[in-house]
Amino acid sequence: MIKDISSLPSIVAGDGCILKEVLSPLRDDVSLRYSLAHAEVKPGEKTALHTLKSSEVYYIIAGEGVVSIDGANSSVRGGSVVYIKPGASQCIENTGTSDLVFLCIVDPAWKKEDEVIEIIDKHP
Repeated sequence: MIKDISSLPSIVAGDGCILKEVLSPLRDDVSLRYSLAHAEVKPGEKTALHTLKSSEVYYIIAGEGVVSIDGANSSVRGGSVVYIKPGASQCIENTGTSDLVFLCIVDPAWKKEDEVIEIIDKHP
């Protein structure tokens, strides 16, 4: 199986990033435990704070930003690899001037019911 990312449809994910699902054992005829997605965050934008029941790895392809995991912030750029443990509160912000582009590996494979988007009330 070979897929060309440029031919895959884009969606706006629950956390607000632009996502292309590349591989998933739930939708593709593949013998994998994990799912693989291609994500983009536009300059000046930040994903919604969220948690997953699964572990997640980000491989940053291009751009620069700040990832927040359980309130700890770290700078990332092309070539960075980020591990996010199951249940960790997370978001990523593009602090650069070009798209922040990364691959997301979720193990076990991502399922909508395993993700919780945290709603923050800005008007107490």
